[in-house]
Amino acid sequence: MTLILKQFFSLFHLLNSEKGSHQIAAGLPAGFILGLTPALSLHSLLIFFCIFIFRIQLAAALISAFLFKFVGHLFDPLFHLIGAWILERPELQNLFTQMYNMPLVPYTRFNNSIVMGAGAVTLVTSPLVFIIFRAFIFKYRETIVAKFKESRFWKFVKATAFYKWYSKYDQLYG
Repeated sequence: MTLILKQFFSLFHLLNSEKGSHQIAAGLPAGFILGLTPALSLHSLLIFFCIFIFRIQLAAALISAFLFKFVGHLFDPLFHLIGAWILERPELQNLFTQMYNMPLVPYTRFNNSIVMGAGAVTLVTSPLVFIIFRAFIFKYRETIVAKFKESRFWKFVKATAFYKWYSKYDQLYG
């Protein structure tokens, strides 16, 4: 639980800063994919590999995976229908047979209808999720953060010695 709280505060800090909007926006679809697809498969490891290699915001990915995991179970019947439709296509049977006989591909669990359906849906919708969350982040920073920084409360907080100490600590140690 403390890991999620730490990631939440890290995401909130980054969301209110002036940098990292594309990393946050990329982390949310990564968590979207992790949350909606069943865990413990090879593609989950591939998503984590991409998070660490491409500097995607880990806090955004973990929090969105946590939130979308609850929603994912509601869509399992839909994912089953889509996955079964894809797996039962006669023109794809030879491809799936060859894939199943490859060394690592069966660990993706592609032959499970829910995994196939969730993978297909998240693969198609994740670019749209990226665009929506990126627009949301820019709008959030333009409206809410700007209004908060203009408020009397924030001006009072910035005038305190504690905030000055925190600001100096944040500059030195990030």
